[in-house]
Amino acid sequence: MSTATPDPGEWGAGGDIRARLGARPVINLTGTLTGLGGISARPEAIAAAAAIMGKGVDIAELQAAASRVIAEVTGAEAGFVSACSAAGICMAIAGAMAGDRMAAIEQLPDTTGMRNEVVIQAGHLVNYGHPIAQDIRLTGARVVVVGAVNSSSEAELGGAIGPGTAAALYVVSHHCFPDGQIPFAAFAGICHDRGVKVIVDLAAEYDLTGFLREGADITIHSAHKFLGGATAGIVAGRKPLVRAAFLQNFGIARPMKVGKEGIAAAMAALRAFAAEDRAAARAALREPLLHWRDALAGIAGIRAELDPDPTGNPFDRLRITVLADAAFAAADVVRALEAGTPPIRVRTHQVGRGSFVLDARSLGAGECEIVAGRLLAALDEARRSTNRGPTDAAHAWKTERAEALRRWPDIGTGSGP
Repeated sequence: MSTATPDPGEWGAGGDIRARLGARPVINLTGTLTGLGGISARPEAIAAAAAIMGKGVDIAELQAAASRVIAEVTGAEAGFVSACSAAGICMAIAGAMAGDRMAAIEQLPDTTGMRNEVVIQAGHLVNYGHPIAQDIRLTGARVVVVGAVNSSSEAELGGAIGPGTAAALYVVSHHCFPDGQIPFAAFAGICHDRGVKVIVDLAAEYDLTGFLREGADITIHSAHKFLGGATAGIVAGRKPLVRAAFLQNFGIARPMKVGKEGIAAAMAALRAFAAEDRAAARAALREPLLHWRDALAGIAGIRAELDPDPTGNPFDRLRITVLADAAFAAADVVRALEAGTPPIRVRTHQVGRGSFVLDARSLGAGECEIVAGRLLAALDEARRSTNRGPTDAAHAWKTERAEALRRWPDIGTGSGP
């Protein structure tokens, strides 16, 4: 076997790496969505991942070092790096059921003899690419739903907890139903009064410390969203439960293992994020949004306005709303943006209600002006489409994307979702 040092220029120079690998370059205005590769990694994370890739290291020792960094930044007793946030959720739930007992760890997902119920509010049963309930069921646990989508009460939570309850999962996300949910402090208090561990999914949330101070036993963040690391998750919390979750690496989490590059990048990203001037970062992210808003000013049929993050994270997006009397739909504009070269992907959670959102956190060098021009062109193209109304247009667009995905791997080069 050759031991020659490979030439990094084979992939890293002489053109866009995406095209060299056979994938279309995409302008990512979704921000941090996993399907678009997460946020563009920060230089410190890229350097750390590259530096460790060619080195041998004891992963348990590296994870112990990561635990110290996580504790330093979050105030937790301990922590580790998981393959992603979803893996962290699975590992935390499995740890709550099996503890540090190796026989129980190896028994999962068979939960015979264990407390195996996980309570979650109905309004938190989100789909972020797959149903979060599936994260629970993958461990062998049973989902116990509290309340209705728009209304969960403290009495209902107390009634849902029983002798088989192993943990409670609390989700903080713009995907959650915004009204009628139990505030976290009350939720945690009820669970702890009954001896139930509280796990908090904070994948895209910037607050690394607040929920731990307010009673979370474990919190889970994404390392490749706002932190700007490689694909990974950050699990932090009380040492016994963190240890139990980490030990799932020798059980059901073996297929979810994180590499040394993900751990090193997460450590570097955490430290860089903790040292960042949040106000300056927010101001810098506003600049392209204001440029696009100004480029769209005065165009009939649309409204463009700054849109603060719905869960209070320190950044803004630009929301473009197609007005009710326009002769085209928001989905028509989205389709035109995606069909162009390069494709531009935007946040489409409310496209059926007439709006889409531009998130500049993954904007690449030189892409700001490209986006401005493509927005104007997409609006012109949308006006030439057959207006089926916002709901019908959004349904047709979603159907097209679903059908394209079903053709995988025969996608890309103009045919993909």
